[in-house]
Amino acid sequence: MNRAMKLQLALMGCSLVAALGPTASTDVAAAGSAPVPQLRLAQAMVPRTGMMDAERPMPMKERMSKRFPQPVRVGDLIGLPVTDLHSSTLGYVRQVARTPQGDIELIVSYSPWWGWFGHPVAVPIEAVGIEGRQIVSMDMSPQEYAETASWVRTNETILPEDATVSIPLSRS
Repeated sequence: MNRAMKLQLALMGCSLVAALGPTASTDVAAAGSAPVPQLRLAQAMVPRTGMMDAERPMPMKERMSKRFPQPVRVGDLIGLPVTDLHSSTLGYVRQVARTPQGDIELIVSYSPWWGWFGHPVAVPIEAVGIEGRQIVSMDMSPQEYAETASWVRTNETILPEDATVSIPLSRS
């Protein structure tokens, strides 16, 4: 949400509380009358899953399971942009591969220039989350993409477009 929308929502909430007056905050009504319903407002500021890793380190696979993995068709992942936490494009998904150990990797054409002229990089599916029609790199920084060697197919299996994999959700 942009700043103007947040301000409008905050003003609407304050005006609602002011319009209801002091009766909305009292628990006990006058003797002999019906109880007055209470209005309670709350706001939650929940950090992204995995953002407090320095305090409580957790394996990547465990963090993935806390992000509610969802089944997705491989063909729907091909071509999606991969962004960092600031919505800058790191690259695009070109293929999905399964390693001999059974791990799933997204083959992303990474480039520091908004995904243009990229070289292929293998990204573990546990390190990303899907958010609408884009994939957010949650556990891999742009520096880690830059430091990762170019992916060369050795004995990985490229998954067909009609295969299904589980990918965790992301949230803004």
